[in-house]
Amino acid sequence: MKYIIVGIGNFGGYLAKRLTNLGHEVIGIDSSESKIEVIKDSITHSIVMDATDQAAVKNLPLKDTDVVIIAIGEDIGASIMSTAIFKQLKAKRIIGRAINDLHETVIQAIGVDEIIHPEEETADRLAKRLEMKGVLDSLEISDEYNIVEVKVPKRYLKMTVAEADIRKEYNLNILTVIKLEQKKNLLGINTPHKNVIGVVTPEYKFEAEDILLLFGKIKNIQEFLQLGD
Repeated sequence: MKYIIVGIGNFGGYLAKRLTNLGHEVIGIDSSESKIEVIKDSITHSIVMDATDQAAVKNLPLKDTDVVIIAIGEDIGASIMSTAIFKQLKAKRIIGRAINDLHETVIQAIGVDEIIHPEEETADRLAKRLEMKGVLDSLEISDEYNIVEVKVPKRYLKMTVAEADIRKEYNLNILTVIKLEQKKNLLGINTPHKNVIGVVTPEYKFEAEDILLLFGKIKNIQEFLQLGD
């Protein structure tokens, strides 16, 4: 996959190197020449660029980029402006780093696809989650086992847990099901919030947009993810 990471600080720089080491193509961008100098030999491409300059951003290969990560961690204004520019230029998927609650509300309003909080999510964890396409969130239990959030594949819609029998077919346990509910934020804009339904019974029938919280071996999770939507 191809990533653009804007903001090569501690978090963004480590994430850029980690994704490169996992075999992905990474373009690292920062307005600081010294930060780019430090990382240039460790990632695929590095560019000294002001990401708030729309004319400059237009020259990036956005059509071929799978994910843009706005990892700016100090300048809220630059983060908001660059996020708006990438959104306007129709980046496929934008992940924004939230610096505080108000900043999170603003970038939600702009329309980022996902928000991360580096204090809660390490760069290493995010890299591993991005590595497993289709995973919404993950928690590494060991080198062999993982807990992941993934949308229920269409093949299971209107089936009960017993009928789907994911445990037998993929040796994965469904810990619970999460439903997304729309709630208004500080700006009065509807944003998704997670509602955990609790213990899942064999009679529970899967619905569109259900998110499964699965536990099992990483290799089995990857097999399950091959189902796609």
